[in-house]
Amino acid sequence: MPVTVHGIDEIRNRSGADLGHSAWVEIAQARVDTFADATDDHQWIHVDPERAAAGPFGGTIAHGYLTLSLLIPMWSELLDVQGVSMKVNYGLNKVRFPSPVRVGSKIRTHGRIASVEDVKGGVEVVADLTVEIDGTDKPACVAQAVYRFYA
Repeated sequence: MPVTVHGIDEIRNRSGADLGHSAWVEIAQARVDTFADATDDHQWIHVDPERAAAGPFGGTIAHGYLTLSLLIPMWSELLDVQGVSMKVNYGLNKVRFPSPVRVGSKIRTHGRIASVEDVKGGVEVVADLTVEIDGTDKPACVAQAVYRFYA
């Protein structure tokens, strides 16, 4: 269940807040194949289960950018901002992919609000996000995302 805030002032008071975890999301081969089609990235480590079984990861893996794109729905499970006129995904300050996500594994996101700064008409929220892999200590993705919320 997401942390719910109402309006810009309440967001300002959440700097440093731990937002907890999203639900687990299973990474199926069909999702990886669809992402490969959408991005024209059909590298065998993503889309050829037979060849990938003998490869360095022991099976197919999700694209790093697929993992990154899943931050969007998982972020929505962490923070629900109400009472604003517009929400904007402003970008990323830093992204790393420390560990591959094997097809069939489950991932979830842990989030923390690193900072909240005033911008014209609203606030900019910088969130530290970590994509965890079920049963693995090393994260799949560590990102610092930037969001803007306008009054």
